[in-house]
This record gives sequence, structure tokens and C-alpha cells, in this order.
Amino acid sequence: MYELKTKETDNSVIHFIENVDSPKKREDSFKLLDLFSETSGYEAKMWGPSIIGFGSYHYKYASGHEGDAPLVGFSPRKAKISLYFAPGDTEREELLKEFGKHTTGKACVYINKMADIDVEVLKKLIKQSIKFLRETYPEE
Repeated sequence: MYELKTKETDNSVIHFIENVDSPKKREDSFKLLDLFSETSGYEAKMWGPSIIGFGSYHYKYASGHEGDAPLVGFSPRKAKISLYFAPGDTEREELLKEFGKHTTGKACVYINKMADIDVEVLKKLIKQSIKFLRETYPEE
């Protein structure tokens, strides 16, 4: 059976951020940690080796595939900082128009640095993603 690689771990979020190579990315990661914690209301947890997630939800697809994932999160990658929000949310697309300099993938929004984005829009993206996922995957 397929096993998810990205699972919640007991690894230290602070230790992970302190070991980010780039001093600027490290600084931005601590800012994001505070912002995501305050806005989401969830404690930061490591998911897999490199994703800092907040809250969690259980999903189950029509195919039968199911698992757990963080409601929102981020990861200071070598190239860019990845921000994780709910994919498939139309409100997300509207908010991203006002977000600032970024690129997108399926579930990820990539930024170079915090200075490139509107922090108020980031807060709205965090809240909207949590709301969307809670409505899409209600807790049983």
C-alpha cells in the first residue's frame, strides 16, 4: 500500500529554521512562523523533513486514496519559499491577484522573500484556506 512521505513528525520547527542556509530566508521563515501561528491559531509542526504545517485535516478522494495533511504551511526551499494553501479554491485565485510577486503550482505559491508580498493578503489566504478545507473535509 502507498505510504505518504509527508507526515507530521516530532522534529523541532525552530531547529529546522535555524539550519536554513540563507540568513535572509531564515529571517523570513521566523516571520512566517509567527504570522502563520497567529493567523491560523495552530501550533507549528514539522511535516516530513521540510514542511512547517499548521493544523491538519483528513482527506479522502473518490479513488479511495486518503491521508492527512496540514491545513496551511510553508517551506524555505533553496530556490524559493513555498507556501501551501488549499488547491482548487476559487477565492484563493482572487486573493493571489493582490498578493504581490509570486508564482504558483498546484497547491503551492512560491515567493522569493517576504518583502515581495502583501502580508495582509497572506493573512487572508491563510484564513480562506483553512475555511475552505474545513468546509470541504469536515471533521467526523
